[in-house]
Amino acid sequence: MIDVIITSYNEPKSTIRAVKVFLKSKRKDLRVTVVDPFPEVEGILRREIKDERFVFYPDLGEGKSYALNLLMQEYASLNTNDLFILTDGDVYVSDNAVKEIERAFGDAKIGCVTGKPAAVDSIDAKYGYWAHVAFRGIDRARREFSKRREFFECSGYLFAIRKGIILDFPLETCEDSIIPYLFWKKGYKIKYASGAEVFVKNPSTWKDWLAQKIRNVKGHENLNRIAPDMLRTKSFWNEVKWGALFVLRQPRTFRQVWWTLELYVARLYLYFKAFKDLKSKKNYEDGWRGQAETKTTRME
Repeated sequence: MIDVIITSYNEPKSTIRAVKVFLKSKRKDLRVTVVDPFPEVEGILRREIKDERFVFYPDLGEGKSYALNLLMQEYASLNTNDLFILTDGDVYVSDNAVKEIERAFGDAKIGCVTGKPAAVDSIDAKYGYWAHVAFRGIDRARREFSKRREFFECSGYLFAIRKGIILDFPLETCEDSIIPYLFWKKGYKIKYASGAEVFVKNPSTWKDWLAQKIRNVKGHENLNRIAPDMLRTKSFWNEVKWGALFVLRQPRTFRQVWWTLELYVARLYLYFKAFKDLKSKKNYEDGWRGQAETKTTRME
């Protein structure tokens, strides 16, 4: 059994697309559950999606991690060949994503599989260029970690886990970091399925870009308290190690050279701001994206 869980926040148009990509598969052992705190979204989705494998799960608005914990327990299975595929309503996956993910789990030692984010933004705009550069760097690092069979954190846009291994996880940090760590502690490996793409619309304004990135940094830095012995792959120092020189090789035009210099300054500032907030006790809180909505990431 494969359970696809799509967490969304009042974005029915993009969520319909996200669901229908998965339902293109004719397999009977696949179920797609959308978790959303807005009752009106359920009505829209049910009118557009006529498939008995689709389920709507009304959420209480307690946060993405809270909702995932509930469903991981409700859909629990002792069969470790059963899978959870976790993704969001504001992205959509490639048609071959499920097959690529399932193929990666052919090795019984693999506990988590993460997909490959791909930016749909124009590379000819500054924030689109930043997104393409970031995703290239992520792809490079994950290929290397996966090849070495070393620990690395997954992508919240698209990753999958075996059922029957863990039933819950802490709410105070990013699920794409803490869940792979819990599997790693139990002796399982992480694998990168580069053929399973997930298409992402990234922020296109400074306000939205900064808000999204600061939230991500806070969530990952909270791991220092929750899992102090965890090997970190998403951190300031790893970003410097893996990205500082790599980013310099990406520009192809003078304009991209200038955007690259701006990216260095922006990344330094966001870490400064995030660490300052953490020091002043403005910690990461598990909530739906709408509480600090970045409107320019919507595909609708």
